[in-house]
Amino acid sequence: MAADLILTNATVYTVDTARPWASSLAIADGKVLDLEDVDRGPNTEVLDLGGAFVMPGFVDVHNHHALAGRAALFELAFGGEAGFEDILAAVRDRCRDLGPDEWVIGGAWASTLVGTLAEPSARQALDEAAGGRPVMLSDDSRHNRWVSSRALELAGITAATPDPAGGVIERHPGDGTPTGVLLEAASTLVERAQRETGALGADQHARASRRGIEILHSYGVTAFQDAGVSVDIMAALKTLDDAGELDAWVVSSLLVNDPIFGFDPIGRPLLEVRERYRTPHHRPDFVKIFLDGVPPTRTAAFLEPYLPDETHGGCHHGATTMAGPELEEWLRTAAGAGLSAKIHCTGDASVRATLDAVEKIRAEGYTEAKFQVAHGQFVHPDDIPRFAELGVAADISPFLWVPGIIPSAIADVLPADRAARMQPNRSLLDRGALVAGGSDWPVSESPDAWEGIAGLVTRQDPSGTFPGALWPEQAITLGEAIEAFTLGSARACGLDDVTGSLAPGKSADFLVLDRDPFRTTAGALATTKVAETWFAGRRVFRRG
Repeated sequence: MAADLILTNATVYTVDTARPWASSLAIADGKVLDLEDVDRGPNTEVLDLGGAFVMPGFVDVHNHHALAGRAALFELAFGGEAGFEDILAAVRDRCRDLGPDEWVIGGAWASTLVGTLAEPSARQALDEAAGGRPVMLSDDSRHNRWVSSRALELAGITAATPDPAGGVIERHPGDGTPTGVLLEAASTLVERAQRETGALGADQHARASRRGIEILHSYGVTAFQDAGVSVDIMAALKTLDDAGELDAWVVSSLLVNDPIFGFDPIGRPLLEVRERYRTPHHRPDFVKIFLDGVPPTRTAAFLEPYLPDETHGGCHHGATTMAGPELEEWLRTAAGAGLSAKIHCTGDASVRATLDAVEKIRAEGYTEAKFQVAHGQFVHPDDIPRFAELGVAADISPFLWVPGIIPSAIADVLPADRAARMQPNRSLLDRGALVAGGSDWPVSESPDAWEGIAGLVTRQDPSGTFPGALWPEQAITLGEAIEAFTLGSARACGLDDVTGSLAPGKSADFLVLDRDPFRTTAGALATTKVAETWFAGRRVFRRG
């Protein structure tokens, strides 16, 4: 077959066991060709890469591309390093260009600030900075919100409002007045109010998805699983693909329950409409279940208790969002409909509950469905071998657990010996588990897989800001880490038939790097840059 494009004089790392390394790559009709069956026709383009390193495009098994694109285009952004006064200054500056009752949406404040934001004076200061406007700011986990008085008013939240199932309205101890801090499902009350008064249109949703994917391309991501979609997000993906503008493989996760986004519809009504949005590059093939919350707010479910505090006492373990039979029924419903499932678990009790449920579903004959434990920072040693035994993938987000703000917040609520034993990746791989790399962007500040790869290899903060190494015995090799962010993720989300490795017949999704990572020190891996990103044999990004 005549090639459309041949890359020569390259160091090609294919992540294909049949041929791990090559010095050239041939492409026709957007797919990789077998080099033993390539003709150079009159229209074949030949690119000499001068020895550059080439590898498959990254596959991000866990992100929220549209939310990130929306934030980049329409929202206030500040990092977790911002202190209380910095946040107020950012809100004040944002409001200079807003109308009298326009919303300020943004984030992300550090989990360690939750106590400061719940002080009686904090909401008053936010109101003053916003000039009385409605404000909704997310924390670094995106599970919790800090909102202004006007936002509470628009959501109808008062001292008499009961806590919603799965959420907490933080209140002043004296009179029960809401502080403005909303945990987990309580956030959806304000999310819904914001959508009713300041919702994006279809064109804006499409722009948000397009912008999110443009940013992903700049970091070398050519395929991803969005970990929680709405009808608007799926409609935007269909709009882009119908116009020939969706330059990525996308798997969508349909929300079964929704403690943080406030999307509507969710559950069965959402599953019923999914096929309307399937396109050649968009596969709405997963459900998403939030089985617990996050450790810093003591909403993750653990087998052993949290550290004692005044609110919860000394025996608080957290709780799962649904009992075992309900989880089993959802997994059964999904598998029966040909769907797979991503289950959010941050505590070891929720991980065990997921494995127990999957064990029952597998025993009923549902062998084809894919199951992922999303995050799974904490896994009881007895449960590590069960991942491989049950065919459950570990969807890991090293961005969230290498030394940094979130681990510091976790260390405030768990005993030190437990807080230090996060993400047993070496043990999972050694026991045969499929480990898949994800960013959870925009919970992480960027979707740069090299930061995640560096964290997997060194167990250290890639930026060097936070000292120390987290459970260094669980480090994995560079080759294993690259596979986690390419073929491992592709397998976990069901895209390995088309991408994840540079094997003959697969989509020509590849990266040209600024260096050979195998000749780079572990400490410098995070500074690796993507020079070019190609999707289906077309260049979609070139670093200027």
